[in-house]
Amino acid sequence: MNSPNLYLLIALAPLVGAILAGFFGTGFLGRFVSRRGSHLITILGVLISFIGSVIVLLQVLDGQTFDGALYTWSVIGTTKLELGFLIDSLSALMMVVVTSVSLMVHIYTIGYMADDPGYQRFFSYISLFTFSMLMLVMSNNMVQLFFGWEAVGLVSYLLIGFWYTRPTAIFANMKAFLMNRVGDFGFLLGIALLFAYTGSMHYGDVFAQTEKLAGMTFPGTDWQLLTVACIALFVGAMGKSAQVPLHSWLPDSMEGPTPISALIHAATMVTAGIFMVARFSPVFEYSDTALSVMIVIGAIGALFLGILGIVQTDIKRVIAYSTLSQLGYMTVALGASAYSGAIFHLMTHAFFKALLFLGAGSVIIGMHHDQDIRNMGGLRKYMPITWITFLVGTLALVGTPFFSGFYSKEHIIEAAGAANVWGANFAYYATLIGVFVTSLYSFRVYFLVFHGKERFHAHDHAAHGHDEHGHHGGTPHESPWVVTLPLVLLAIPSVIAGICFIDPLLFDGFFDGVIKVLPAHPAMAELAGHWHGWVAYALHGFVTLPFWLMIAGLVVAWYCYLINPKVPAAIHKKLSFINRVLDNKYYADWFNEQVIARAVRGLGRGFWQAGDRGLIDGIMINGSARFIGLLAAASRHLQSGYIYHYAFAMIIGIMALLTFFVLTVL
Repeated sequence: MNSPNLYLLIALAPLVGAILAGFFGTGFLGRFVSRRGSHLITILGVLISFIGSVIVLLQVLDGQTFDGALYTWSVIGTTKLELGFLIDSLSALMMVVVTSVSLMVHIYTIGYMADDPGYQRFFSYISLFTFSMLMLVMSNNMVQLFFGWEAVGLVSYLLIGFWYTRPTAIFANMKAFLMNRVGDFGFLLGIALLFAYTGSMHYGDVFAQTEKLAGMTFPGTDWQLLTVACIALFVGAMGKSAQVPLHSWLPDSMEGPTPISALIHAATMVTAGIFMVARFSPVFEYSDTALSVMIVIGAIGALFLGILGIVQTDIKRVIAYSTLSQLGYMTVALGASAYSGAIFHLMTHAFFKALLFLGAGSVIIGMHHDQDIRNMGGLRKYMPITWITFLVGTLALVGTPFFSGFYSKEHIIEAAGAANVWGANFAYYATLIGVFVTSLYSFRVYFLVFHGKERFHAHDHAAHGHDEHGHHGGTPHESPWVVTLPLVLLAIPSVIAGICFIDPLLFDGFFDGVIKVLPAHPAMAELAGHWHGWVAYALHGFVTLPFWLMIAGLVVAWYCYLINPKVPAAIHKKLSFINRVLDNKYYADWFNEQVIARAVRGLGRGFWQAGDRGLIDGIMINGSARFIGLLAAASRHLQSGYIYHYAFAMIIGIMALLTFFVLTVL
């Protein structure tokens, strides 16, 4: 039976934990909550949310859904702004994904942040982040969606800049905040446009009017109204889900602690844009132009941002660029109207990417907080649990048959090939080549970190004293159980999630009535016609082109980084121009800082000089004062004090009045 109280408990449990740990554990209102108490309270809150989310998912599978308001926040005319929940297959699945990954991150944080003085504050932040994401995915109206959207952005700002004494962290969180504001401006315009023409903020009311809106044009143009609204909404998704050109904040967000990298980049913040587009599928389906924009933008990210991972030397940044590439794959699926495929990849990606980030954090702990993969090698025998779980995550990421990533990524590539929108051919080949690129940078990291010659003794931190975290150098070691347990638990769905969920999510109608696909976009229907079960699909995968591209990437990485390490250096020297472009990340940061930022500063300076100082201060305020002064100075000469001057003025005035009167009468 539907229970709004259960939904409230799921959403508010992490918020209560965040408040208790934040206000009473950090010294803000006292230190009544200890370090141990803070992680127990917040983990309990997220655990309650996770258990409740599983119950809700089972209820949804049993046919129980909910769409209702719990609280009316404000009434403006006939428009109600409400707090409400929409519990259906899409939101229930997202709730389980968010809470399960968040729970693993909470447990992992106990070990990773054990020596950090901001321990309680960190647990408060990540619990608040979980609450914000739950409010986003559970909302049934655009106001609450926007609240969760902005709350996620705000908490991510706090988390990326958690180590606020580092200038790089402050720069990174400000960069993320500003670039997300650019996207959010478009998102807000899209919401406003839909509200203006539907008169409602409620999803159901908006979706019910999409056919009517599809026949309308944007005022003063011949543009389709829904195309403008959809592109504006997608701009919001570009910022939140780090699509080109609003992507460059995400690699820099690695300045935050590693647990946050997993939480932001795996299951929560960056997937919010993907979720939003899937939720608004009844709107996007009526705009082929918006779908084409999405599939092209996604394809560019899937291929070209993945290439940047090949030249990175920071283990977390390689995985960050991998996230950018996989988000591109999800966006390609959205553009191909394979919304269920995008959500399926979102789910599988959440598990194996969280596993890779947390595995990278375990490596960083074992390496005494050295993140440079050039200083590693041979860690397999020192960190066996981290090694095997990281390998599982890598195999899932590159799309190895029978692993979770294979089922979701392969269907996205096929959906791109079957899509009926402009740019689909480009997207198909970009995602296909992206398989080789993904395999190359993934196995490059794997081989450099866990195999080959041990290079960490040559760069022992002990030779340089303490590092910036206060840790000593030394021989690598396996991480404590609170770090390795989440790795093992995440490795399980990284292997079996595709096998268990591909049938219900893609072919058995799990999203029926939630995701809308028009007959003009037949990609998923064509894939369903060729589906013969997960075993046959995986066996067939061994003879497909993506599999051999994956093998090619593995072989190239094995030869270049284990057998003949001189090859990468030689290639780097021969292709110096290309490497310079890659090292500068296609000059995206340069363009943002030297062109966009300078243009904005110039515009601001122009408004200040011409508008504020010139128009407002110079003319409207000081100008009016000077005018009154001049008027007073002129009037002073008329006040001579002589009676005959005043008499003469009176005569002139009377003559003027008489003249006016005579002319009026005549």
